[in-house]
Amino acid sequence: MTPDLWPPLSVIRHAFETGAAVPDDASPPGMATVAMPGSSPGTGAEPVAAAAASDLLLPLTDLARRREAVAQRAFPARWAPGRLVSVVHEGRLLGVLLDRRIHGELWQGWMAAGEADWASAFDVLLEPEDEPFEPMFGVIQAWNVLTLEPSPQLCARVQGEVSATRLAAIRAVHDEWAAHASLAIAPEPGRIALRSVGGVFSVLSGTPLGPQDPRADYQVLYRDAGLRLGAALARPQGDASASSPSSSSSRAQPQSRPEDGWWGSIRRWFGAEGWARPAFAVLALFVVIQNIGVLGGRDASEEDEVRFRAVPAAPAPTRADLVVRWKSGIRMDEVDRLLQSISADVVGGPGGEGAWHLRVPEPVDALAVLAASPLVESAGPATGQRP
Repeated sequence: MTPDLWPPLSVIRHAFETGAAVPDDASPPGMATVAMPGSSPGTGAEPVAAAAASDLLLPLTDLARRREAVAQRAFPARWAPGRLVSVVHEGRLLGVLLDRRIHGELWQGWMAAGEADWASAFDVLLEPEDEPFEPMFGVIQAWNVLTLEPSPQLCARVQGEVSATRLAAIRAVHDEWAAHASLAIAPEPGRIALRSVGGVFSVLSGTPLGPQDPRADYQVLYRDAGLRLGAALARPQGDASASSPSSSSSRAQPQSRPEDGWWGSIRRWFGAEGWARPAFAVLALFVVIQNIGVLGGRDASEEDEVRFRAVPAAPAPTRADLVVRWKSGIRMDEVDRLLQSISADVVGGPGGEGAWHLRVPEPVDALAVLAASPLVESAGPATGQRP
């Protein structure tokens, strides 16, 4: 039985078919301000009715907090690889994650949406570590490639920025889609899980499409929106020639696979052809290569494994060396100085009887210091520990 996905496809389709007109006094694209999804690009504009349902994808308090974080971050307006931008098209805000500059001012990227329920195996969900970003653009459609260039009619805003490692992971997912990779994961609409990509990354994504999968119609809506956006930018403006860079490359193509195998893929995923953020990208590449030994290289015959998120297990209690009880009326700054003098870490307490559990590098010496202190009511080894 196919689960009900939120929001319903009829609502998503209606949002694409309707939209508010963009006012003539829209702010220029050089301003990196935050525009709400479904609203006009000018400040203070009311959201269009079609976006009301999409705003309910998140609790309103969390939505406000995350959008305020984006506003406080005040991203610079300059386009760069890994930046998440909103663009205005047909009266509706669309999200785009920028991948790379093709030539001149022409960029290639992926459509970004907010309907996590509709995610497929080639959609990447941004995570809390990627914040701040506009929450309505938190699902990156690595299967929906498009090209665009900065122009006044886009009224573009920078709404977030992913790390070099996250961008590399999304590029790896895009490569899987371009290669028509067959994943050994059951098609379960509405199921979100962690999965490995390229034997290096872990991404949060949906599951592959199955027969009569409602997500196929969803993808058609967004793919058409991307094609219309590219066609609108390629259309001659006034006397402009139709052979402009936009018109000659209006349909984005998957990147060709490198000839030097896995290492070539790693280099391209991190943008080694032209490092946009050299120090950060090199550091991220070093960390990923280090982690290959930890994660283990994935054998080609090994099935793709899906690791579903669950409530983390409670951490095991930290071992304590000493138990101390303080005299009444003492000041905490004096306690802090005493604990620092014995390099103690508080790992528990105060308990029901006011007992503090300490971990110390030298239990014997630390116990002697505590026993001689006028701040201490009693001190002794923790249960099962001998100083």
